Amino acid sequence: MANTNALGMIETKGLVGAIEAADAMVKAANVALVGKEQIGGGLVTVMVRGDVGAVKAATDAGAAAAERVGELISVHVIPRPHSEVDVILPHGHAQA
Repeated sequence: MANTNALGMIETKGLVGAIEAADAMVKAANVALVGKEQIGGGLVTVMVRGDVGAVKAATDAGAAAAERVGELISVHVIPRPHSEVDVILPHGHAQA
């Protein structure tokens, strides 16, 4: 069965902003933390899954938190990602 949960992503420059964003996201809404990816050059992306409204609220809160302590690079929500996208997500992606 395909995962119909939205996918929210926040990318920061530096780990501190990413951790702050992750903390704010899971506190702000009913979302599950999927994981983080360190891309290189100090860029870190944190991802959450949940229903669209919760993911949007979470990414808004996470972006604000990241900006307070570091550099926010990007915020994006995919409302219903195709099931093939799960293949490239970090471990733990199947349950959200």
